[in-house]
Amino acid sequence: MTKMVSWQMVEPGKPLQKIESDIPTPGPGQVVVKVAGCGVCHTDLGFFYDGVRTKTAPPLTLGHEISGIVQAAGPGSEDWTGKAVIIPAVMPCGECDVCKQDLGNICAAQKMPGNDIQGGFASHILVPSNQLCEVPLDADGKPAGKADISLAELSVVADAVTTPYQAVVDSGLTAEDTAIFIGVGGVGGFGAQIAKAFGALVIAIDVDPAKLEMIAPYVDKTFNSKEMPFKELRKAISAFVKEKGRRRTQWKIFETSGTAPGQITAFGLLTFGANLSVVGFTMAKVEIRLSNLMAFHATARGNWGCVPKYYPPVRDLVLEGKIDMKPFVKLFPLDQINEIFEQVHQRKILQRPILVP
Repeated sequence: MTKMVSWQMVEPGKPLQKIESDIPTPGPGQVVVKVAGCGVCHTDLGFFYDGVRTKTAPPLTLGHEISGIVQAAGPGSEDWTGKAVIIPAVMPCGECDVCKQDLGNICAAQKMPGNDIQGGFASHILVPSNQLCEVPLDADGKPAGKADISLAELSVVADAVTTPYQAVVDSGLTAEDTAIFIGVGGVGGFGAQIAKAFGALVIAIDVDPAKLEMIAPYVDKTFNSKEMPFKELRKAISAFVKEKGRRRTQWKIFETSGTAPGQITAFGLLTFGANLSVVGFTMAKVEIRLSNLMAFHATARGNWGCVPKYYPPVRDLVLEGKIDMKPFVKLFPLDQINEIFEQVHQRKILQRPILVP
């Protein structure tokens, strides 16, 4: 391939346009990755449909869940040539004050593909090399490990799996805790599996019976919040936790639906010493009684992506089969991007779509 193909958002809401250009030449500390796959995230849809502003103005290639093979490397990055990699969705600079405090999520110089820089809905992408996560390959060129997973499928590790991992770690979740996930689509479904790998009692809440059916084998209990009033839902959760001999305090609550009703449900489930992690994103506003945090001596915090240091342990959980990705992702050709965006927007695709050049 002598040209790079990318699908660009020229204007939000208008069909993405196929653009051909020269494959970029990497500079010092940069690499060009030949894309194996790029996942479609609801953040992409927020940029495209909902008017969420990108750091770089259109025309812009979206896509931040990316895996591929390093095709070319600039000075200082030659050792990456030919390696399979996952590109972190949030790449901190690694040098500033907050990075030195291990707070790369808030690094002002961070690079997010499809937001700060050109993204992964393309045949190639130019990125910094200092935060890449290598994927070990076997003799057949496939990701090495127990899991039957392709390099393209591993692309969603870059956000849908690592982001809830950071939220779980930041919550202080232990095997003694109860983890409650509100919204078990891509991020929430993987987050529930991560919490289970940590040994927690895991409860999944959603309004979609199909999503609950998919996640049921991986969690301890599911609830459809559309089928019962909130007070009944809370009582049912509390009764289940008691039945399982777990604490009815210090719940770890993860809002992963990215919806206003989900956020209201999550906040309403606060109990004494609870930790609420806001992982999903919505432009909608909600009305809550913030004093509940004081009354319950509870904590609420946000979660922007995942620092690169957590990528290797998450990769290993997937390759060892402790996080099952296969049933929750589906591959599509990149040239179907406009159709796939619309189907995801209309919630007609249950799995996480991955676009393959």
